[in-house]
Amino acid sequence: MGNYLSVKYYIIPFIATAIVAAVLTYVIRKLALRWQIVDRPGDSPERKIQKQPVPLLGGLAIFFSMALVTLGYALFSDRLLGGYMQLKYLIGIGVAGLVLMLGGFLDDRKGLKPSRQILWPLLATLITIGAGIGITYITNPLGGTINLDAIRIHVLTIGGVPYFFILFADLFAIIWLMGMMYTTKFLDGLDGLVTGITTIGSIVLFFLSIHQEVAQPETALLAVILAGACFGFLFFNFHPARIFLGEGGSLFTGYMLGVLAIISGAKIATALLIMGIPILDVAWVIGRRLFFEKKSPFSTADRKHLHFRLLDIGFTHRKAVLFLYGVSILCGSLALVLEGSEKMFALIAVGGGMVVLASIIVLVYRRRIRQASPDNATIKQ
Repeated sequence: MGNYLSVKYYIIPFIATAIVAAVLTYVIRKLALRWQIVDRPGDSPERKIQKQPVPLLGGLAIFFSMALVTLGYALFSDRLLGGYMQLKYLIGIGVAGLVLMLGGFLDDRKGLKPSRQILWPLLATLITIGAGIGITYITNPLGGTINLDAIRIHVLTIGGVPYFFILFADLFAIIWLMGMMYTTKFLDGLDGLVTGITTIGSIVLFFLSIHQEVAQPETALLAVILAGACFGFLFFNFHPARIFLGEGGSLFTGYMLGVLAIISGAKIATALLIMGIPILDVAWVIGRRLFFEKKSPFSTADRKHLHFRLLDIGFTHRKAVLFLYGVSILCGSLALVLEGSEKMFALIAVGGGMVVLASIIVLVYRRRIRQASPDNATIKQ
């Protein structure tokens, strides 16, 4: 395999995937309208901000554009398979992606209960682990690594090859992938937000993979294909959106970022920095629902996420999305220049920044409510 550690080798796959994604998005949008698989404002008026029904199933365009371009490179090039990227990884990712697309299609069409929605990402996660994609170690911020593969439980043997359940490694991978999927799922509230942040995140992982110290051109190629797929879809998904990701797409984007972080050498801290603000927002929402509202964290969506709060304090739709893009770019840039324990300190700083930002938003929101209240208006008169 050639030494594909220069950006110029990845321009064509990026553009090709973006074009395929844009064409597929156009076709799938037409099909969703014909089948009446649309997101209607009246379905959840407290959260939906569009005024007209918007087609769903957009994740199909991202998944199939990625699948077509990846298959092309796997069959007709030596750039994808080998090194860190094994055939079983691609098969596992493909099958897991199909599972997410099937579950997403059923949810977009019929509206599954949360207890049934979670089955599809959980199955996709187990398929991924079965394909050998796992986290066998994590970097110790104080130095060295922490091995997670000490306890192995033999499950079965196929063709003389034993398969094990690696207790801590596989449990960590399940938590990681499910967490990433539900982060992008909960984040999917504004036009183009998830798609744009996934594009940014995959580009950061791309630059990390072509760095001389990492040198993983196969992972870089898969990352840039994901970026191209999301970028092509973003032309139809940016505000005002003409198509939404749907359940499958919102899960698949987080799944791919999580998988790429694993394959690129357990770059968990990097992915955490890229998705720092959304992850903290999701953690806060889950904690609030569990401990304060005493209800399931997967219950009906509401408007208490950070991106909706930005709208509440006066941001326009586009400005709120661009602001969160900027935060992701800043955090992603830090992930590229920082190393080891420095990323841990950056994560702590991002957490502190989230607290400050949330406090400012709450104060501004309360002030706007007071100013808009009838009693306040009477006093002013």
